[in-house]
Amino acid sequence: MKEIKKILVVDDDPGQVKLLQKGLSEAGYETMAATEASDGLQLAMDHTPDLIILDVMMPVINGFNFCRLIKSEEAQKHIHIVMVTSRDNLEDVKIGMEMGTDAYLTKPLNMQELLKTIKLLETKDNAE
Repeated sequence: MKEIKKILVVDDDPGQVKLLQKGLSEAGYETMAATEASDGLQLAMDHTPDLIILDVMMPVINGFNFCRLIKSEEAQKHIHIVMVTSRDNLEDVKIGMEMGTDAYLTKPLNMQELLKTIKLLETKDNAE
């Protein structure tokens, strides 16, 4: 059974990062975090998390490009990506899906919805 254990949080808002890490830790996940996309990419390459929670609106490298970069790497393309953003129009959701995100959630984030999404991705893995 493939279980999601290690989660990387990448968001340029330190408060959002803290909230996500606290909620994920309380749910039993091991977390690491970055407030810059470049640091997040390095962590993803070095530690290969099971899942990345990714903000879209970040300086320098936005979440869409981050997702595309991860999914283009052979060793990392299996990592699940959940985009969490305030951008909720259909065009943004479509771009996110085209870049390879596994789920697209909007802010303000409901922690229960995020945890349910993570469980659904685990279930999907186990069905394959």
